[in-house]
Amino acid sequence: QVQLVESGGGLVQPGGSLRLSCAASGIIFSTYSMGWYRQAPGKQRELVARITSGRSTNYADSVKGRFTISRDNDKSTVYLQMNSLKVEDTAVYYCKAGSSANYWGQGTQVTVYS
Repeated sequence: QVQLVESGGGLVQPGGSLRLSCAASGIIFSTYSMGWYRQAPGKQRELVARITSGRSTNYADSVKGRFTISRDNDKSTVYLQMNSLKVEDTAVYYCKAGSSANYWGQGTQVTVYS
């Protein structure tokens, strides 16, 4: 079965950093584009960052320059390094794997507070 398991969320003060991880199983990881999405209360889910199987990346304008997505195909894991966190980054962050099919993780909570 396909599983995407996020970890690394938590509580952090503005200006702080977190590193999210998403470990995948049940897919040929290296062939999938991987993405991080987030959903804040009362808002639609939005794309935060994406990395293709060829390691091309793209980011939402709101996080560009602060967040970095990367992948380790040997570990079937995608990461999201989040620096200079802002209160408005507070959301549940979801991992997505996409190719011929799409798969989603259960999400991990990131809370930025002052």
